[in-house]
Amino acid sequence: MGQTLTGLLTSVRAIAGRPGTPPRARPGGGPDPALLAALRLCGDHLAALAASGPLTDARRTRLIASIGALTTACSTPGADAFDALLRTGQQALDSGGEAGARLALALADEATALRGRSKGAWRLRGSALDALGRREEAITAYERHLALQQNAAASRDVERRVATLRAAGDRIDEALALVGAGAGDRDRDRGGDGDGAGAVRLSRHLPAAEARAAFTDLVRRRTAELGTADPAVRRLAALYTEHRRLSDHDPMADPLLGGAEPIGVPGLRRLVAGRTVCLVADTPRTAEQEQRPGSAAAALIEGYDLVVRCDTARHAAPTARTDLHACTLRGDSPWKGPRWDRRAGVRLVFGDPLPHWRLALRSRLVPGAQDRIGDASLRRPLHDPALLGEPADGEGPASTAYTVLRLLDFLGTPARVDLIGFEGPAALSPREREWIGARTGTTDDTAVRITLR
Repeated sequence: MGQTLTGLLTSVRAIAGRPGTPPRARPGGGPDPALLAALRLCGDHLAALAASGPLTDARRTRLIASIGALTTACSTPGADAFDALLRTGQQALDSGGEAGARLALALADEATALRGRSKGAWRLRGSALDALGRREEAITAYERHLALQQNAAASRDVERRVATLRAAGDRIDEALALVGAGAGDRDRDRGGDGDGAGAVRLSRHLPAAEARAAFTDLVRRRTAELGTADPAVRRLAALYTEHRRLSDHDPMADPLLGGAEPIGVPGLRRLVAGRTVCLVADTPRTAEQEQRPGSAAAALIEGYDLVVRCDTARHAAPTARTDLHACTLRGDSPWKGPRWDRRAGVRLVFGDPLPHWRLALRSRLVPGAQDRIGDASLRRPLHDPALLGEPADGEGPASTAYTVLRLLDFLGTPARVDLIGFEGPAALSPREREWIGARTGTTDDTAVRITLR
């Protein structure tokens, strides 16, 4: 391998020149200067590999082979070396490490200079920037790729990655807003350095590693200053947890989820933001009024932006509008029961423990019956420390309607939340009715409507 590497480096230098040499002209249709620049970068990388000692890593071996193919393409008259350039960039990225990512980015820059409308070149640039932790720049490159990509199925992974990067940045923005501009003044008053408990150092534009360190420092300082019982500190800790989860893992689509896309806390918050929401009780009276043509109840429900229904419908018509369906897995696990075939835009399933919750989803979801399914971050909103974080009590599981209400209240973004048809003592437990009563703005006996917002 040592001789092969040395021979390849000699060939690269013969074609592209050594570092610092001026770009060559293109006599008789020779390689484009951008290709020669890319090949020169590969030569620099080969020289560094040769100096590092014997090569035993298969990924680096594949990169060397790819550079060899690029060298051959550049030295063959009339050959199109662009695809070989992209393959070399991908192999550099796959080889791992910062040096590989930097080579991939440099090759992607040359590729976009050669062909500005190459979706492969822009995706390579986005991936390299992503690997280097330059995530806002990566989003821009990924978006250029998506604008050029005509195959929707091929773009889903990139769309999911862009959503993840944006969501991680949104957590940082919310954390900065939570700390507020006055934090620096309080810090100076206490003899600190006035950096707002680390807030000034934190930014979504920082490289990923620096952003993680600054976020960690921010949480540590705010906790020391205000204590863990402070609501703002609890929310800050939840944002930090979500940011770390988004930084470490993409929300991957599960092929066993009936074709539905996962939706987490950030996605649900955006979905309900600024919209009017109604929870419709599944009672004979409400169902009869809703199904009566021209009834006031039907017109009332139809006027909301989001209609929420809970658990198994026993009275509502199968075709009754359901924008969000929520259900709670009850009894002994693993939970078995009828499949969820009622059409809904979003389906939230509440349950714990996690393995049995996953099993229930995979066995009871019906393909095509929902567009999105709540992910694991939404499976126990009342008791999840990242959400409401309430301790479990001995009164048994909460009703699904109450869980949805508490979740919507926690998200804090709907313009209005109404309950329709929740009359009678059997609809909700005394504890749940007490919570609702303390937050009721208006009531409408005619429509049996309770307005929380």
